Amino acid sequence: MARAGLALGASALGILACTPEPTPRPLYAPIGEPLPGLSQDQADRFAQGQALFSHVFSPEEGLGPRFNENACNACHTDPADGGTGEQLVLKASHFDDEGTCQTFAAQGGENLRGKLTPEASALGAVPASAPAEASHRGRINTPFLFGMGMIDAIPQATLDGLADPDDRNGDGISGRVGRSADGRPARFGRKAAVATLADFVDEAARLEMGLTTAAHPDEATAGALPAVPDGSDQVADPELDAERVALIVDFVRYLAPPEPGTPRPEDEALVEQGRALFEGLGCSSCHVPALRTRADAPPPLAGREIALYSDLLLHDMGPDLAGPCTAGASPTEVRTEPLMGLRYRRTLLHDGRIGRVRDAILAHGGEAQAARDAFDGLDRVVQEALLRFLAQL
Repeated sequence: MARAGLALGASALGILACTPEPTPRPLYAPIGEPLPGLSQDQADRFAQGQALFSHVFSPEEGLGPRFNENACNACHTDPADGGTGEQLVLKASHFDDEGTCQTFAAQGGENLRGKLTPEASALGAVPASAPAEASHRGRINTPFLFGMGMIDAIPQATLDGLADPDDRNGDGISGRVGRSADGRPARFGRKAAVATLADFVDEAARLEMGLTTAAHPDEATAGALPAVPDGSDQVADPELDAERVALIVDFVRYLAPPEPGTPRPEDEALVEQGRALFEGLGCSSCHVPALRTRADAPPPLAGREIALYSDLLLHDMGPDLAGPCTAGASPTEVRTEPLMGLRYRRTLLHDGRIGRVRDAILAHGGEAQAARDAFDGLDRVVQEALLRFLAQL
């Protein structure tokens, strides 16, 4: 009996051993498409959210009275819905000698809206402008939204583990976790000042389109000064209810990340040389090649590795890249820009000032100065290997 049982066990183990590994779930889709493997409910919410994302809001629906654009995809349009655009958002702040940041939230300094609805204009309203006492003014370009649901699903513990604010390992890199205005750990936005994907969408609705939301039903949350005349906005608040915000969030949540490119056979060796240079020069200290989402995230986001090429932390990039501060970031601190989908971008850096990857590398300073100088010291032929690698991302 014992031998029979052992034989049966061995037979069962043999069957298990021969069972093929499950096929990995696909992660990528054509740019602008949803993640593969959505449930029917998720797919329906993605489609409904996409319709809202492309919807042109009118003053009768609550647009304004001050706004920058009247639809989400007016900015996030290239190369597909969820991409980038040519618009640059103007921000203003004041940073004092004690390290205190004034974002001029009441004056709209977080996002100065330059357009008016016809009704507001007719009543004498004026666009928001940078306060005279601002120490920093800057323009911020439109970020990619592809893969942002996966960014939202990365465990906070992962980012805490990557942070080294006191540079205890002595490598010159001292990234730290960003903070929202209310003190929560944050990872979204050029200054890592927005905590969650839902916050990101809610803030865009208010600060870009002037649409009040269920979470922020007061028009003053999009800047109360200079005051607009009575009657400029007669739509009841909130102008965008919680369910419509949630649908837009789910559209962004389930946008697939851009798939890395495949080099031509004749370029494979050069691209691999560039990958090694990326590591050797220290670029990967901040542009961490891959991070994994948490196991309890909604399928198909759970337990997935995403080739993000970012640690989502704040780093001091030096005075040449300085811009408006936030409650959690000084003027010279910028969140590590994800390089995922780099090959789809036409403008680079947080303000879109540069069009070529090589020039963007050479603009790095602060904590990235050593890596920048090491790259600059390479022969141009060797530099090309790194550029070919980055061109595949």
